[in-house]
Amino acid sequence: MAVLNVNPTRMELTRLKKQLATATRGHKLLKDKRDELMRQFLDMVRETKTLRERFEAEMERVNADFLAASSVMSKEALDTALLFPKQEVYLEQSAKNVMSVDIPVYSIRMRTSDKSDIYSYGFASTGFELDDAVSGLSELLPVMLELAEKEKAVKLMADEIEKTRRRVNALEHVLIPRYQETIHFITMKLEENERSSRARLMKVKDMMVKQQLEHKHAHPEAL
Repeated sequence: MAVLNVNPTRMELTRLKKQLATATRGHKLLKDKRDELMRQFLDMVRETKTLRERFEAEMERVNADFLAASSVMSKEALDTALLFPKQEVYLEQSAKNVMSVDIPVYSIRMRTSDKSDIYSYGFASTGFELDDAVSGLSELLPVMLELAEKEKAVKLMADEIEKTRRRVNALEHVLIPRYQETIHFITMKLEENERSSRARLMKVKDMMVKQQLEHKHAHPEAL
């Protein structure tokens, strides 16, 4: 791996060591975050699977009730019964933060608090099959919203896990090794310069000693 394009100085070495320490701490924090995200993600997937199975089973029952209602009522009578609903549903959305991920939270608010307003028709002109279907669909609405909330959360968590995984890999396989290799290169370069400087100093010292000895031999009276 190529080293960073820096000057091999002690100041640069100190700066890189600090950056390596920061990158190492960041790598550990991101790994911990990734592991916790994975744990919560798998829990959420299991909850979503269970909720979807429940939703599909109840939706199948509601569809069966509607089919039963359509078998005992004419299409025109069924359409007329459901044509003018009395109740209205308002969807409200907020968010909660889970491991830096904004998870949507859905809630519903009814226009009126009267539970009988889910029926938009008079009971005299319809059968109990339609009543069961409408009641079942009304009870299924919160489950449907919870399922939508969890499935959206699973997708957002998966995106965050992938993003965190890429950051961990970039630090682990690119940035940290590059810092380490650059630090090693600068350290070796400084040691090489230090050995060269020491060798030059020793050579200068030897030359000075030699000159002193030659001077003593040339001028013995100076002793």
